[in-house]
Amino acid sequence: MLRRTILAGLALPALAHAQAFPTRPIRIVVAWPAGGGVDTPTRLIAPVMSRHLGQPVVLDNRGGATGSIGEAEAARAAPDGYTILSTGLSMATNPLVMRGLPYDPATAFVPVSEVARAPLLLVVRADHPAQSLAQLLEMARARPGQLSYFSSGQIGGPHLTGLMLLKRAGAVATHVSYRGGSQSIAGVMGGDTDFGFSTLPQAVPLVKEGRLRALGVSSPARMPLLPEVPTIAEQGFPGFERFEGVNFWAPSGTPDIAIGRLSEATAIGLRDADVRGRLDQLGITGIGSTPAELATRWAAYVAWATDLVRTEGLRME
Repeated sequence: MLRRTILAGLALPALAHAQAFPTRPIRIVVAWPAGGGVDTPTRLIAPVMSRHLGQPVVLDNRGGATGSIGEAEAARAAPDGYTILSTGLSMATNPLVMRGLPYDPATAFVPVSEVARAPLLLVVRADHPAQSLAQLLEMARARPGQLSYFSSGQIGGPHLTGLMLLKRAGAVATHVSYRGGSQSIAGVMGGDTDFGFSTLPQAVPLVKEGRLRALGVSSPARMPLLPEVPTIAEQGFPGFERFEGVNFWAPSGTPDIAIGRLSEATAIGLRDADVRGRLDQLGITGIGSTPAELATRWAAYVAWATDLVRTEGLRME
């Protein structure tokens, strides 16, 4: 009896410490610039997460190099739950095409939650001569390599989606990579590029204002937000479907109790009525998955992206 009492007493401080998480502010390293498809959902749910966790949740934007700068920053953090990473799907392709990465995503991180999922919008500037996807592709086929398409980072989701469309269409265009979504949109609006797939936070407001023209959406069904915009699939490319994703990760070795609390806070943030309303306005679907669900979905995406990168022989330009 005495031995059990002593052991129980020794376990209480450790249990209390685990249950107390968090006891100080949490930093979310956002591996993309402010205002983009990764930053926007993260920024919306951070205040709700903060209320649930009882500690400030602070965003630290470290954009550049297709998310790899922010990912490297998060990988260096102590695995204590007080730093997590918010990034997109390019984390799967960065190690395939970049040399000398100081981290390996497969071993540097553990899943926390799939935050959000959204289709990509194919856009041109408002005065572009292409009035439809068919016209745009006819122009690209007639002038191979003379039209240019943008992306928010090399070998990221928008780049691979554009490449996937061109490949299926038998067309060729020149790829132009930007540091983030805002810069890529500024480029197409300024006439530096002809078209490209954009995340919804940048593109939707400009389409509604008439400053961009949307030629297609990468979802299997039309978006209620822009019902007049046809899907890529219905314009001669059956089965065409691509989504950009936002995921939370933690450095490997982060305690399970911290992972659980952070995953729970993410799900609660995405259930908040105001957050849901704001995401709906942008056409973004909040997910709030468990770590195991993110791990399963991530493995499927890595397999798809790896096959495409290797089949196309893609390298950093």
